[in-house]
Amino acid sequence: MTSLTKRIGLGAVAALGSVALLTGCGTAPSATSTSGAASSAAASSDYLPCIVSDQGGFDDRSFNQLGLEGVQAAAKKLGSKYKQVQSATANDYASNVDNLVAQKCNIIVASGFLLAPAVKASATKSTDTDFAMIDDTSIDLPNVKTVVFNTNEAAFLGGYAAAAYSKTGVVATWGGIAIPPVTIYMDGIAEGVKYYNEQKKKDVKLLGWNADTQKGTFVGNFTDQNKAKTISTNFLNQDADVIIPVAGSLYQGAGAAIKSAKADAVIEGVDADVYNTDTSGAKPYILVSILKNIAVAAQDVVEQSAGEGTFDNSQYVGTLKNDGVGLSSFHDFDSKIPSDLKSELETIKAGIVDGSITVKSKSAFSN
Repeated sequence: MTSLTKRIGLGAVAALGSVALLTGCGTAPSATSTSGAASSAAASSDYLPCIVSDQGGFDDRSFNQLGLEGVQAAAKKLGSKYKQVQSATANDYASNVDNLVAQKCNIIVASGFLLAPAVKASATKSTDTDFAMIDDTSIDLPNVKTVVFNTNEAAFLGGYAAAAYSKTGVVATWGGIAIPPVTIYMDGIAEGVKYYNEQKKKDVKLLGWNADTQKGTFVGNFTDQNKAKTISTNFLNQDADVIIPVAGSLYQGAGAAIKSAKADAVIEGVDADVYNTDTSGAKPYILVSILKNIAVAAQDVVEQSAGEGTFDNSQYVGTLKNDGVGLSSFHDFDSKIPSDLKSELETIKAGIVDGSITVKSKSAFSN
């Protein structure tokens, strides 16, 4: 595995701000609608990085947005332009990827597991184009680099923090779709709650996921805010006071549920530091976020590919050790978090990094 250096802090990533969005379509994206100037000056590099979203879109406040921010940061650093295309539905995936190939992209970053079939088909026939496939390992081609994350390690910290913070002794998690990039978080959360119970002789319950059976609660997509609110309301009614949605922007439905119920409850975000990206009004309920540093990985992969001249398809695995995953600050809740809990989280992190604490998941990657 090639070690990628973390070049930008997550705070800087979040500070990149809002992005120009495209309406997803099955027709060819035009150069004017999908190209962004990386700087106000003329581009100094001909290397063209591109990115395609899944149906969650670049405004998901999650992995699609983070991937775009990484490509934008790389393009700015290179002094190049970039292209982006947003998918409205799964029917857009194949045509959007092929259209970016036709526009002579040097590397195409694909945001998410759901794009894998389209990337594999396009990469097989378009051998002169390189691809970075985020959150999937099913493609074994010389022009495809897989970018994956052991988010169970960071989620272990999130689960422990949730169990420690809970006043009712009930924590809940639920997912968008039952796919490995989602369930790996839920495994880590379950392990963290379990570890807290073992260390503190407590019995905090976890609703919404059974790591042994790999069964749990899912919305079925990453777009239905009403269902996200309903699921969260059901868990609030079961006394959950910490809810961890693993579903991109659907954490907003959990925030809406807490607000409607006037519940003394909080949310943990995933992927991005959703406290920094939220515009839905959920910010007052965000305890902490479990980070998948996609922007850092995407930027490094693009810059490495542009700089070395030869594409390296060795897998990147983000871990606590290489800062590919992590836990955000507690932001507005910082003063409410005991100093001993913060110390415990640092000790646990060190234990995971040195291997003295094992975090299990059926979806984890070797590194």
